[in-house]
Amino acid sequence: MTKKILILSGSPKKNGNTAALVEWFMEGAGSRGAKIELIHAAFLQYKFPGCTSCRLCQKQKAYECVIEDDANLALRKMAAADVIVMATPLYFFAASAQLKVLIDRMFSLYKWDNAAGTMRTVLKGKTLLLLASAFEDAGMDALEKPFVLTADYSGMEYGSLLVSNAGESGDIRKRSDIHEKAVAFGKKFA
Repeated sequence: MTKKILILSGSPKKNGNTAALVEWFMEGAGSRGAKIELIHAAFLQYKFPGCTSCRLCQKQKAYECVIEDDANLALRKMAAADVIVMATPLYFFAASAQLKVLIDRMFSLYKWDNAAGTMRTVLKGKTLLLLASAFEDAGMDALEKPFVLTADYSGMEYGSLLVSNAGESGDIRKRSDIHEKAVAFGKKFA
């Protein structure tokens, strides 16, 4: 079965460390025949900078946001994907704001019945992967924790490739060892 992989890149840089990890992951997954789509979160057009907490998504059958903008298009693609890859540089011990906008809008991909104490999501059974890099060796555990929790809460398989000490933007491209790891990571989840 050909896997549908959606990559959400949260870096505003088109040729930095995150871009290299994404390219290498795509190289590996593509070699196994995966159908891959890449969305650059930093270049999407939003009507609002994040979830407005209107909760209208909870009152409709569809698992989508009621705000029609580029985020909603990305959310629909998440619902249709087998594997969702979130790629981000480490910014102040967290994912980039560009990626966080989409993460917050993921609220619409869940349906809660608070009276019954239940939750359903279209993400259950999918795979969530994190690709991340940091200039130095600090903060990756803080960055990864929300992704691990999201996968566990959602009933998703989880995997990550975290690269500490990646250096300044683009420096990772000098690291053949990381290239090999990223390609292998892509192959593994294709």
